[in-house]
Amino acid sequence: MITVASLAPYLGGALVLGGIAVAASRRRELMVRWCAWAVGVPLVTGAFWLGRPGTAAIAVVVGVIAVMEFGGLMQLGPLDRVVLAAAVTGVVLAAWLAPGEAFRVVGIGALAVAAVPLLAGDADHGLRRTGAGMLGLAWLSVVAALVPLGASALALFVAVSIADIVAYFAGRQLGGPRLSPLSPAKRWSGTLAGAAAGVGVLTVLSALSWPMAVAVAVGGPAGDLLESMVKRGVEAKDAGRWLPGSGGLLDRIDSLLIALAVVLVLR
Repeated sequence: MITVASLAPYLGGALVLGGIAVAASRRRELMVRWCAWAVGVPLVTGAFWLGRPGTAAIAVVVGVIAVMEFGGLMQLGPLDRVVLAAAVTGVVLAAWLAPGEAFRVVGIGALAVAAVPLLAGDADHGLRRTGAGMLGLAWLSVVAALVPLGASALALFVAVSIADIVAYFAGRQLGGPRLSPLSPAKRWSGTLAGAAAGVGVLTVLSALSWPMAVAVAVGGPAGDLLESMVKRGVEAKDAGRWLPGSGGLLDRIDSLLIALAVVLVLR
């Protein structure tokens, strides 16, 4: 059985090795990004170590930040963002305190999101606001899966992150056909190499199962393409600018969100 304690040495070792590699590269961008990881990984690991309460807390924080970034991309107003953030928070709390009611809470959240432009009588932008809100609820409320999955979600996050890194560098080196017009820099060669690396990480972490493997190999790249589609639609490069070397939080968890959804469906 996977536990946070069993994953902690691997996470610490990966940070140390990554720090050595970054220092050797002497690239400022990589150093800034590694510093962000050095702060974030212990915080997230500590939250998971506390069990479901800690996992629910980190899921709420991540969900609310992601909603604010998504709302910025989609040009949603303050009230739309607040209601969407409350809906995502409600789904996370339901996953923790009343798992059997989670889907009902999603339905209530959808009605609340749709009610905001409806009650405002927004004939000009109501359809766009409602569609964006529904997409945000369906996409971002998946953070609630962190609560029931626990340490498995942490292992999935590590595998997806490694797969993303390998896909980026392997695609640049190997070249070949593009994965999708949504993300011209990504190649099939990099995606396949990243999938192999991610599955390898799951094996090392004793977290390999066929749902987890499919989540890394298919869900991860799909999540990245989904965010690329959203950003291209609004002509934005990043979801945010506050995360050193990484843009926004949504830019870092886009692959994880769909990977989590795949695990939930296949379980």
